[in-house]
Amino acid sequence: MTTTTRKRKPAKEGGAVFDRELDDLPQELRWREWMGRVEAVLFASASPVGRDELARVVGQGASVEMVIDDIQAELTGRPYELAQVAGGWMFRTRTQFADAIKAAADLGEQSLAFTEMEMGLLCAIAYHQPIDRAGLADIFGKEVSRDLLARLRYKDLIASGPRSPRPGAPHTFVTTETFLVTFDLQSLRDLPELEVVEPSNLAG
Repeated sequence: MTTTTRKRKPAKEGGAVFDRELDDLPQELRWREWMGRVEAVLFASASPVGRDELARVVGQGASVEMVIDDIQAELTGRPYELAQVAGGWMFRTRTQFADAIKAAADLGEQSLAFTEMEMGLLCAIAYHQPIDRAGLADIFGKEVSRDLLARLRYKDLIASGPRSPRPGAPHTFVTTETFLVTFDLQSLRDLPELEVVEPSNLAG
């Protein structure tokens, strides 16, 4: 008589295999656990978390979007929300509580306030990226200050892009994920139409 043994999933070093499926739980409890896992991952991240990352903590048959929808429904009336930005999701406080947060933390004016030139430069990079300093000079009719570019880098709104095909292969500039989050954009495709954009439009 031949006997068969049930194969067990190999355990990872230092612990058991992470159970995504939770087949031992009733359906309702399983769904609540998946919601809790997704919330925990989002709370632990300071930047947007994409669908692929969130899918790693729920069952293969679970819809990440439906889990997100249920979490959002439970946040109605709460001072924070689950927002979809920069190709992922993240928790953030609702805008109507901004003054209360500033008052409690004595934050004053935040460092993300922009001068007119900073906003103009940021718009130029956003719409023409990747673009080098010579390209920016063509747009503004004068050379762009390295200090001005450095300030936008310091705010993590721009970063180095691919090398330009111009002689000397200078660095180009591109916008960052922080740029998308700051201006509440899902992707660069959500930028306003170029012919109607003004610095005040992008600044919200």
